[in-house]
Amino acid sequence: MAECDGNHKSCSSKDTCSRNALEIQDAKIKGNMGKIKHKIAILSGKGGVGKSTVTVNLAAVLSSMGKKVGILDGDIHGPNIPKMLGVEDIQPYADENGIYPVTTPEGIKVISISYFLPNKDTPVLWRGPKISGALRQFLSDVVWGDLDYLLIDTPPGTGDIQITLLQSIPDIDGVVIVTTPEEVAILDAKKSIMMAKTTNTPILGIIENMGGFVCPHCGEVVDIFGKGGGERAANELNVDFLGRIPLDIKAREASDRGVPMVSLDCTASEEFKKIVEKIIKKLK
Repeated sequence: MAECDGNHKSCSSKDTCSRNALEIQDAKIKGNMGKIKHKIAILSGKGGVGKSTVTVNLAAVLSSMGKKVGILDGDIHGPNIPKMLGVEDIQPYADENGIYPVTTPEGIKVISISYFLPNKDTPVLWRGPKISGALRQFLSDVVWGDLDYLLIDTPPGTGDIQITLLQSIPDIDGVVIVTTPEEVAILDAKKSIMMAKTTNTPILGIIENMGGFVCPHCGEVVDIFGKGGGERAANELNVDFLGRIPLDIKAREASDRGVPMVSLDCTASEEFKKIVEKIIKKLK
């Protein structure tokens, strides 16, 4: 079939042209993702549970183990990954082969919509279809190369972005659900789990973030948000509980400095390493 000229004179209809374009993009996505051994989406039903922090530190642990890692910042409305990794002021470049992600000092490849906005304060005022189109372009046009792991950070909820990613990524290995211990967060986390089951996406497990506050003076862990909610939800819904990450003031300091907290000497660092070991074991 002839390529459409934009006026649809050489194709049978606008709908046919759109279908052809999607098929071509699907083929590009399949080829691109085929170079990546493991694709994992990080989900949360509720905002503010530290999903981006979890994504960054899982990636950092994997990278420290010698794995080739990339992060796709799928949170179009709140893209924070470049800031958290200290690469917000570096611009990706592009050529005829596609868009090349930015590489962090740790060797992690990153792409985010924040790189394509006029400035840091510019909001993304897009509706669902345009957001879905941008995410599919990240999958099809970004030159990720050969990776061991691609982690996809998503916004909270169970809407267009999450569905687009889960349905567009061929052979996705699974999702990791992030929650905090309190019941409100657990309620929304269960919805993310059910969404994954509805879309036939494997669930690697639940991480309970902010599972206790590490006192900076004595090192004692205080359960200010409660404890065990993530583990109870995992047992109730028959999914694996991957681990509990305490709230550490060093985590905030690390994010502000643009470095993963696992690069610091802190309680949370050891817990992240244990969680990564569990994920690798499950994928094997």
